[in-house]
Amino acid sequence: MQVFEDWNQKVKRTFNATSNEVVLTVTEAGELLGLSKDQMKVYVDKNNLTKVSIARSVHRYLLLKSEIDEIVAKA
Repeated sequence: MQVFEDWNQKVKRTFNATSNEVVLTVTEAGELLGLSKDQMKVYVDKNNLTKVSIARSVHRYLLLKSEIDEIVAKA
C-alpha cells in the first residue's frame, strides 16, 4: 500500500537534504505562531519574510526556519 505524502512536505524534505538552510512550510510556520495558513501568508507579506521559491510553482514557497525561530523567541 502506498502512503500518501503531502507535496509540501516532500519538497521541504528534498530542500532540507540539499541545503544548509532549514525550511518550514507555510502551514508549519503558522502553527508555531498560532496562525492559520491563510493568516500566515498575510503575515509573511506584511513582515517581508524570506520566501524560498519552489521550482515550477508560482504560488508555493517555503520559509526559513531561522526567521520563524527568531519571531517565536521574541513573542
